[in-house]
Amino acid sequence: MSYVIFGKKIASEYISIAVLGGTAAIAMAASGGSKKDQPKSLAEKVEKAVPISAGSSEEEQFIKRFIEESEKETH
Repeated sequence: MSYVIFGKKIASEYISIAVLGGTAAIAMAASGGSKKDQPKSLAEKVEKAVPISAGSSEEEQFIKRFIEESEKETH
């Protein structure tokens, strides 16, 4: 079976191939694009969400060391 489009006879096979190709192209274009940088782990998400508010630099270093040691124990 064939159809007449813009005065030309086009076989149904070519129409189906064009529809499938167009659908695939639209799907690939919609799924592509720029991706936002996502944190690699839950620890990085928490680190960004919860800032360390220490009274002094020594206290801040102590908190960071404690977090690093506890992460080593869990891994």
